Order: sequence, then C-alpha cells, then structure tokens
Amino acid sequence: MAGAFVALALAGAAPDPGKPPLTRQTEMSGAPIDPEQAKLVFTHADLSFEVFPEREAIAGVAVLDFTAKAPLTKLVIDLDRNLPVSAIAIDGRPLPRSAWRNPEGRMTIDLPRPVAAGGKASARITYGGTPHVAVRAPWDGGFVWSKAPTGEPWIATAVQGEGCDLFWPCIDAPTFEPASVDLHITVPKGLSAPSNGRLIGVDTLPDGRTRWNWRARQPNTYAIALNIGPYEEMKGTHRSRFGNDIPLSFWHLKGNAEKARGLFAEFAPTIDFFEARVGPYPFADEKMGVVETPHLGMEHQTINAYGNGYKKAAEGFDWLLHHEFAHEWFANQMTVANWDDFWLHESYAQYMQPLYGLEREGYARYIAMMIEGRARIANRHPIVSGQPRDEGAVYDDANGPGGDIYFKGAWMLHTLRGLVGDKAFDAITRRTVHGRDDPRPGNFGPIYTSTDQYRRIVREVTGRDMNWFLDAYLTRAPLPDLVETRRGDRLDLQWRVPGGGAFPLPVEVEVDGRVQTLPMTSGRGSIAVPVGAAVRIDPMMRVLRRLPAYEAMQAAK
Repeated sequence: MAGAFVALALAGAAPDPGKPPLTRQTEMSGAPIDPEQAKLVFTHADLSFEVFPEREAIAGVAVLDFTAKAPLTKLVIDLDRNLPVSAIAIDGRPLPRSAWRNPEGRMTIDLPRPVAAGGKASARITYGGTPHVAVRAPWDGGFVWSKAPTGEPWIATAVQGEGCDLFWPCIDAPTFEPASVDLHITVPKGLSAPSNGRLIGVDTLPDGRTRWNWRARQPNTYAIALNIGPYEEMKGTHRSRFGNDIPLSFWHLKGNAEKARGLFAEFAPTIDFFEARVGPYPFADEKMGVVETPHLGMEHQTINAYGNGYKKAAEGFDWLLHHEFAHEWFANQMTVANWDDFWLHESYAQYMQPLYGLEREGYARYIAMMIEGRARIANRHPIVSGQPRDEGAVYDDANGPGGDIYFKGAWMLHTLRGLVGDKAFDAITRRTVHGRDDPRPGNFGPIYTSTDQYRRIVREVTGRDMNWFLDAYLTRAPLPDLVETRRGDRLDLQWRVPGGGAFPLPVEVEVDGRVQTLPMTSGRGSIAVPVGAAVRIDPMMRVLRRLPAYEAMQAAK
C-alpha cells in the first residue's frame, strides 16, 4: 500500500467507544436503496485490509466488480465517511479527486464513460483511517480493540446493526451480497487473522507481518468479518449424513486449549442435528469455522464469533455456539430481502435450541427452554410491519418488534409445529431455507426470501390457507385470547383475535387427568366438565396465547 495512505491510517489518537460518530446514513443498515444502486449486480469483491492495533486504525483497498442491469453514468457506494478515500480507479483508469464525493456516507463516483446495460464496471477504492469503535458489541456495531489475557492485540468486527460500510465499501442492503469475495488481511507479526471461506494461503512479509488470504462465495454482507489475535487452531473433519466431508476449525486464544476441546466436541453433533432437521450444511465446501472473540458473538459466515467464555449450562450444550451456527442456515444460506422480515432469521435460530433440547433429553427439557423465553415476549408492536425497514428499526424495542423477533417468533413456530406436525413443519423449514424439498450437497445455493414467500410455502406444504394463523402472530401485536365461559356442566371456549375473524386453532383440555383436543372450528369449542372436576386448559403449553399472569408479572417490573 502507498506510504501516504499508511500515514493517513496511522494519524490521530485512539478513539473512544462510539467514536468517531456516524452519520444517520451510515447508522442505518438496509436503508432505502439508491436508484443508481438498484441498477447493479454485485459480482465480486477483492478486499485488502491492513490493521494497525497500536493506533486502532485500518488501511484498505477494495476492488468491486459490478454488472449493470441498466445504463450507468455513476456508481453509488456506501462507506463510512470516517474512512476517507484517497484514490479511485475505474477499470484501471485513475479518477481525478473531483470525481467522487462522500458527504454523508453514501459515496457517488462519476464514471469516466457510460456503461451500457449488460456492461461491467470495476472500481478500485483506496481508503483508510479510524473506524467506528463499537460501544457494546455485538449490539452496537464497529471495531472491538482489546487485549488477549497474554497481552497481545485481540481485535474483531461486528457490524450487523450498522452494516458492512463501517469498514469496507459496499452496498449496505441484504440483497447485495457479492457472488464471491477474496480477502487479504495483513496483521502484525505473531497474530493470526481467521476469516470467511477457505484459507488460500498465508504470506509472510519481510518484516514479519503476515497476510492471510481467504476466499468465500456469496457471503452475507454483514457476515464478512475481521478477527485478529494470538490464535491457535483446532482442526478436524466431520463426515456428514449426506456423505460429504466438512472441515471443522476453531480458532481459540492461546492458553484456552483445554476449554476449547470441550466446545470443539460439540461441533459434530450440532452439525448432525441441523442437517437432520433442516438440510445439508450450506458451506461444507468451505468450513464450519468458529473464532474466539472479545464480544459475545455473531453469525459471521463460516467464521462464527464466539465469546461465551465456555460457560456450562443445564441444557448440556453451549447456547451461543448453537444459536450462531443456526444462522448459517437462517441468515447466511437463507437471507431475508428486507429487514422487516428479520424474524425468519432470529425466530428460527432461537427455536432450534429447544428443538435440540428435545432431541437430547425429551419434552421436559424442550418445554423448560420454551418457558424460559415466554416471559420475554413483549407484544408491543407487530413482528412484521409490511413496510421496508432498516435493521435498527426492527431491533427497536420501543417502536419496533425488538426481542419479539426471537421469543414470540419462536413460540409461534412451536405452535405451528404442534398444529401441522413434525413432517410438515420440517418440510416448510427445508423449503424456506434451501428453496426445495430435497436439498443435497451441490443442488442448492443461497436464496433470498420474505414473509410473503413463507406464507406461500406454508400453504403449499399443508394444502390449506394458514394466513389466519400467520396474521395473528406476525402482523398483530396482542396475542390471541382464549376466553373461557362456564354453563352448568359445560365449558365453552372462544378464540378472540385483534381485528376479529376466525381463529380455528385446536386446543387441548385436561379434565380429571384425561386430555381431549377441541378442534375449535370457527374459533369455538365446548366440552363437558362435571361439577368439581379439575380442568386445565392447554396443560402442555402447546399454544402461544394471552396469559394474564405473564402480563401482570411484566407490568409489575
């Protein structure tokens, strides 16, 4: 890299968390796409980074290749303005400084010549400086500059909330995954840089620095990650139930080998659970990768961030490892085209943990794990608005669904599985994730999806219109209410949902130890209850419904 650029990256004092400040444009991930961006297909990114821990700075060169869907006279690229651009070349032709501007974090580049529909453009962007420092990663995005217990630099990126433009030039929208990415990460002597995809090789430079070269196919934009530290690698191979071999790699800190072996032992059974329930591991040709990080965790594609401290749990497995690995299917293989549908990532990833508990120990463990999340359902806003939303608006607990995309969505899936049965539920899930009923290694690729597509899949698999069910849980904030009325020796039950309408969800009723299922046709049902009989509605908690006790508990907080 040019000496002037390195000097730029080294200038200035180390920033505080949350600094340098971001513009509103850069804070948003999944903001409305610029019309010029909509004309592009992102075919390849070649990303070179050098990281300077002593100054908490970076230097980067990004070569971005696009195909035009419509005529182009300019490129519009997202990049935090705290990383000033020092040079741009288009198709190898250097541009004058007047040819680009980036006042708010959405950079406009004037092309030296128009590009026709079907034509190609390659932009080489040289940039660097002091990247935004995360306040509380991974909930707040940015760089994490830390020290390993042995004293060496320990660095990570986590940018789900604010997006890829915090450290590389991109189009910060979920549908602009590059078809392929090459990464070249230069780090000080003695440090490693595990990242996405396959390791192509490590170059040792004359002064002892190393350059780590990786190649990944169609990574989720926020799932591209830098991880730098004094790592040791634990390796293995898992023979998949589909007959292919999956490389396993865990990059842990020096001194943690014994604890790491315990976590590494969970890799193979975790893969097998997901492959049996959902389908083939999507990135088996690259690796199942995990790296120990100075923040809690994130679903970085093929290099999941792990910072749970090797904590032991009553469930007998590490929830964080399991949750982030679930996102390889529910976020990285299947990605929502609009963050308004983010529940498809998080609800499924959340629900997979109790399902794993069910497989390991049975229903008692399963429902205990479900109940743990039940008290965290807020019901303040619908999970899905039906309008385009940026990621921050979805995670906003005050004005958006917030945590309900995890826990309410997981309980909806629990209820759906009870309604349609395991076979249909698994078929819905496989088709949602892989785009087909019979996924096998090599016959599928990453897909984009939506709530509307999920509705179609549920209808196709079950053979019935299930919008009454999905509407009640996804597009309305209050939960369905099961109203009980006693008439002599009869117990009448009626579902009430916001906005009215039928809600024919069957419900179990236990009378003196005998369980019956009421079909609740048209949302109503009735059962004989002898005087003095012990009655329990939904005794196994198979249905997500309004429960006043939870509301009273939450109101008392």
